[in-house]
Amino acid sequence: MPQRRSHVAPSAAQTELAAALAALKESLEAPADFPAAVLAEAAASEAAAPGLDLRDIAFATLDPRGSRDLDQAFHLERRGSGYTVRYAIADVPGFVTPGGTVDEEARRRGQTLYAADGTIPLHPKVLSEDRASLLADVDRPALVWTFALDSAGVVEDFRLERALIRSRAQLDYASTQAALDRGEDGPAALLPEIGALRIAQEKLRGGASLNLPDEEVVRGVDGTYSIERRHPLPVEEWNAQLSLMTGMAAASLMIDAGIGILRTMPQPDERSFAAFRHQTEALGRPWTTGRYGHYLRELDRADPMTLPILEAAASLFRGAGYVTFDGPVPPETEQAAIAAPYAHATAPLRRLVDRWSLAICLAVSEGREVPGWVRESLADLPALMQESGQRASRLDSATINCVEAALMTPLVGSTVGATVIEVRGERATVQIAAPAVTASAPLPEGAVPGSTVQLRVVRADITRGEVEFAV
Repeated sequence: MPQRRSHVAPSAAQTELAAALAALKESLEAPADFPAAVLAEAAASEAAAPGLDLRDIAFATLDPRGSRDLDQAFHLERRGSGYTVRYAIADVPGFVTPGGTVDEEARRRGQTLYAADGTIPLHPKVLSEDRASLLADVDRPALVWTFALDSAGVVEDFRLERALIRSRAQLDYASTQAALDRGEDGPAALLPEIGALRIAQEKLRGGASLNLPDEEVVRGVDGTYSIERRHPLPVEEWNAQLSLMTGMAAASLMIDAGIGILRTMPQPDERSFAAFRHQTEALGRPWTTGRYGHYLRELDRADPMTLPILEAAASLFRGAGYVTFDGPVPPETEQAAIAAPYAHATAPLRRLVDRWSLAICLAVSEGREVPGWVRESLADLPALMQESGQRASRLDSATINCVEAALMTPLVGSTVGATVIEVRGERATVQIAAPAVTASAPLPEGAVPGSTVQLRVVRADITRGEVEFAV
């Protein structure tokens, strides 16, 4: 599906928007700048001894264009009728001293925040965008997972080792998708093949993927802001399968060792399933057979009813959290959408918890005791990640609300067309095509999800991020 982008033109509204976004960042108590002691420690930190030398392997990274905080690099090759997948992760545990100032500041932040006018990083940029980042054409320490896959994409064996690597290419999603569509050879040539096999394995497990369109605020070189709404490219989904495979491997290592932190999500209860079935029937696309993951995966993305169905399905993807253990493994270890035990272990530059997962997995793989600092702080992680997750959600939603209000400011007093994507009581969530805005509005009489309605823009408050509509 083509992306849609709407711009906030330079004007008084643009000035007001810039002030609102700056105030929003200040309200989060997550400053972009780091204390001097944290910067000094980061600059002086030395990587752990790398162990293996894997610089002869042509790794490549795949991220949004222009990214500098590169957590993962991959290398894919055939192995008989199967495949070998190497997945290198930035060796953040090797750079960060437990109990040091960088560690303490990272625990306070929890994760990198992506604001409209720049990132609020988890670690100082000398680490996250330079010395620990898997940038191309420089030697970098990494934690390398090596997977042996059979012809169906099933993991037959895997291992984790500390190594020195050298990425040969920094790929971006759009260019890589275009190259794959043209049939070009390159570092990602096997990614569609391996990704499709892993998606097939996900189907067999009963896994589910929501794949709602992304809404992202983008700042142009001229200082204007826009909202970009798009569906993920296939190459993004294939790439995500490498990360999911690694997270499942990390979870299995920790479960076997009796110590770890898992990302869990409960199965939807029968009441939630019944409500979702009723909604699909009302939308004319009834879910009657099979698992809900298969049903969602087979929806036609060009069908106007698909977006309302995906919005309704969001109620099935709730309750995600973290569970820690040091001894008996908890009875509930599964991430229901993945349909397997799973751990966050592939984004240590951007997410705090991954450093603990990787430290545990490396110790287990090397036959060592899990470090004391991990055991002492493991139980603190769920609360730290919950707090940072709430902060990130507030930033994302408030930023989009402010930009949407700025987009609607020139239309106050006029009428716009919108599509109803969800109904809640007497109000509806509607999606306006131009400008690209998703908002809450009064429910017009007789409107149901999928209906096209006409709304009058009554008010747009950029500072508060509010838009008011009337039927």
